[in-house]
Amino acid sequence: MSERKAVHPYHHPAGGWGALKALSEHLIEQRIPIKGANTLRCMNQPEGFDCPGCAWPDPKHTSSFEFCENGAKAVAWEATAKRCAPEFFAEHSVAELATWSDYDLEMAGRLTHPMAYDGATDRYLPVSWSKAFSIIGRHLKALPDPNMAEFYTSGRTSNEAAFLYQLFVREYGTNNFPDCSNMCHEATSVGLPHSIGVGKGTILLEDFDKADCIFIFGQNPGTNSPRMMTNLRDAARRGASIISFNPFRERALVRFQAPQSPIEMATLSSTQISSRLYQVRVGGDVAVIKGLMKVLVDEDAAARERGEPAVVDWDFIHDHTHGLDDLVSDLRATQWTDIERYSGLSREDIEYAAQAYMKAERAIIVYGMGITQHRRGAQNVQQLANLALLRGHIGREGAGICPVRGHSNVQGDRTVGITEAPSGEFLDRLESCFGFKAPREHGHNVVTALEAMIRGDAKVFIAMGGNFAAAIPDWQLTQDALKRLDLTVHISTKLNRSHLIHGRDALILPCLGRTEIDVQATGPQSITVEDSMSMVHASAGRNQPASEHLLSEPAIVAGMARATLGQSSVVDWDGFVGDYDRIREAIEAVLPIFEAYNARIRVPGGFHLVSTARERVWATPSGKANFLVFDGLGEDPNNDDPETLWLSTIRSHDQYNTTLYSLSDRYRGVYGQRDIVFLNQFEMEKRGLADGERIDLVTASTDGLERRVRNFRVVGYSFPNGCCAAYYPETNPLVPLYAHDPLSFTPSSKGIPVRIERTSANVTDESPHQD
Repeated sequence: MSERKAVHPYHHPAGGWGALKALSEHLIEQRIPIKGANTLRCMNQPEGFDCPGCAWPDPKHTSSFEFCENGAKAVAWEATAKRCAPEFFAEHSVAELATWSDYDLEMAGRLTHPMAYDGATDRYLPVSWSKAFSIIGRHLKALPDPNMAEFYTSGRTSNEAAFLYQLFVREYGTNNFPDCSNMCHEATSVGLPHSIGVGKGTILLEDFDKADCIFIFGQNPGTNSPRMMTNLRDAARRGASIISFNPFRERALVRFQAPQSPIEMATLSSTQISSRLYQVRVGGDVAVIKGLMKVLVDEDAAARERGEPAVVDWDFIHDHTHGLDDLVSDLRATQWTDIERYSGLSREDIEYAAQAYMKAERAIIVYGMGITQHRRGAQNVQQLANLALLRGHIGREGAGICPVRGHSNVQGDRTVGITEAPSGEFLDRLESCFGFKAPREHGHNVVTALEAMIRGDAKVFIAMGGNFAAAIPDWQLTQDALKRLDLTVHISTKLNRSHLIHGRDALILPCLGRTEIDVQATGPQSITVEDSMSMVHASAGRNQPASEHLLSEPAIVAGMARATLGQSSVVDWDGFVGDYDRIREAIEAVLPIFEAYNARIRVPGGFHLVSTARERVWATPSGKANFLVFDGLGEDPNNDDPETLWLSTIRSHDQYNTTLYSLSDRYRGVYGQRDIVFLNQFEMEKRGLADGERIDLVTASTDGLERRVRNFRVVGYSFPNGCCAAYYPETNPLVPLYAHDPLSFTPSSKGIPVRIERTSANVTDESPHQD
């Protein structure tokens, strides 16, 4: 898609005719205007396939047209008529492909054959499946220690494939499971259990129909989970108070035009979403949350003094919580001048939001990676839990905590065992069911896996989906480390950057997509996924596979396992691949929460994995929910350099994770370009910059290494003082590997201190560069 470079405001509401126009353009671009439309009719239906995009749930998985613009783009991207066949690789060396943009790489189309890298020609050549599996088995068996291999999983992987994957890897002998969760919502998985005993949200979709107040922190639903807009629109129209905290005034947080509403579409009308939208400073969320809690406890004390009803839920607090006194002491010691300075908001703004929260009998707290991808991400999450606990908004209909997970089954993968830190109970049951000795030593997450690669301790990297080389931080160090590996393997549907940042030996293994029919020995199969609200349901593709040479993810895992473990394996890999019901029976045997798994997924809408916190059962050492104190207010209290800005990396609207559907960002008014840094007028004038000038971004590193991206265009935009924003993954080189949450190891991609320097005069082209 040829796009003219331009920057101009987008004044229309999110959704609506703009979304329908964009969708039709993408179906035409992928050469599937009719096939694509027919495929979309099967998405999120009882007998169809689950959206391969985000993990936002569907209403009972039974609606007529329950899909969004970006979910439809994901389907078009997968169902494309374009093919990336051996002839393509014969025409293009890896060195040449490395000069292509990420967008152009994926536009090559669906991968059709397994391919192996040939160093003599610098090309990928076709290889048989048996040969590919043999190469993997040879490398893995040659390692003196299984912990020298890293096994990555992306969130698109099904429950069935993920369970087999962890089974294979643990029988092989390691818990090295770097996972895409490590880079986004690991702060939730690590932070919430200390607060409420579970690492997931506590609400169901229908709670949005009952909430009086919805707080949204660090989440852009119009781009990252657009189906959520239906629930927010319905809540706004019935009078619920929706208050958003985000550095950007995102279009979808302001107004939304529902494509499913004939009235709004015909009259060009729309619905106001946020009652108030506060542009909090990057990294200032905890200051806001502490301000809200400070108002609550102060108002409660005043109300009780006057003999009026309490503001906090004392019955709930006495019966279900621990640690309130320490929290209250911290809040009373926190000064409003500091809260205002760190948050970028006035006391009056915070007090207004607190009043709305106090009036709500039922409140939902929604958050995204604007909360989790920080150096204190797990503690950020815990402060939101504190806010919910103060009013008893956990375990109540229409109330609770709602972390918005990203990829479609990132939560399910974790539930069925993809974790570097498995519990002893899980390993005991795994051993009991399968009869092998599972490794007990905790393995590597993304950060520690990359550190092992940099040291030279890791030799093999296998990725179940994703675009690892582009998604990781600190490219100068980490991509160089990937190139030094003995073997890299990528199980993929489309060509991407990671296939070009490869080891000495490298394989690309093409798999079936979510939209495609999966036929095994016992006939067509369905897989299952878990959405953000712990609903598990079946998914069955309806399209013919893009190539007869594709294998399913479970079949690829089994092929690797047989080649590596040989006859010594105690697992019936052929039986599992031939009938996915048998995989689900094994999951049920290891994880009793999946009781009657096969029967329950055959019910439209699937079933809910019960959250103990939703039932007010607290799986914490104290047996209660815990108020936890955040020391201070800031991301980095030692950084007082007035020239330093806090950089937040962001997605464009035409983007999902590292996948680029175009080079434009419609809602922010940016077209045909991604080498952009958003900066407000005050910060531009302070530096003597004008809109359109070219600059470099340089990390304020603490390890002596220079991290720089070059030749970015300044775009004036309404954004908080002291902050800037730029697109991911182009600015991932600025994120140091050391800049991560010490509890969850989540990279601080939403809060990196940077300086701005004018681009050198000898940089003459218009493409960004990174060092």
